[in-house]
Amino acid sequence: MNYNWNWSIFFDQSPEGTGTYADMLLSGLYWTIVTALCAWAIAFTLGSIIGVLRTLPSKTANAIGTTYVEIFRNVPLLVQMFLWYFVLPEVLPRGLGDSVKQMPDAPFYTAVVCLGFFTASRVAEQVRAGIQALPRGQRMAATAMGFTTAQTYRYVLLPNAYRIILPPMTSEFLNNLKNTSVALTIGLLELTGRARSMQEFSFQVFEAFTAATLLYVAINLVVVVCASLLERAVTIPGQR
Repeated sequence: MNYNWNWSIFFDQSPEGTGTYADMLLSGLYWTIVTALCAWAIAFTLGSIIGVLRTLPSKTANAIGTTYVEIFRNVPLLVQMFLWYFVLPEVLPRGLGDSVKQMPDAPFYTAVVCLGFFTASRVAEQVRAGIQALPRGQRMAATAMGFTTAQTYRYVLLPNAYRIILPPMTSEFLNNLKNTSVALTIGLLELTGRARSMQEFSFQVFEAFTAATLLYVAINLVVVVCASLLERAVTIPGQR
């Protein structure tokens, strides 16, 4: 294969005129991290609520939680991204739809909402599994102490369930971080989008995507280390 390697390309000025190609990739990394964190805030909050609904004795609550999970978990993320970005503004009232289309940084907000709702369905299943994995005696003890259902979940079940599901939740956060790459299809210039732009401008495809890969690995390793420290900090004494 006749390919001219040029690792110094990262120090060349990009055609955008805002810095070097390295600056371009770091800008993409910034948007990847911000998108992932904002989406995770939605996913964790909404997923916890849905997970709790799936463990309540109410059939209505169970039905709501199950419907949400089955809809968002079984539709491909790319399809959901297109629905949020291209279809939703068209089905809204004309004035509201036009406002959504003209909103500054619309791809960013769309990606955050889409990833948040998609990941929430997966977080909900993990929260449900964590709660159901707890001994029944914990719920019964909370009832015997006079706790309401809300107090039982807040002070007894959820704190212990989160300790159990921390490792799979870490994996889910990493998936959420990597899923931000799908947002390039709606125009968000995150890390993969920036690598693609660099490749199109410079024709140095291997250098661009090698750098993007290394940045993904680096940020994922940071997340894994932080999660390991957190897991060690919240472990119940005597369990490890």
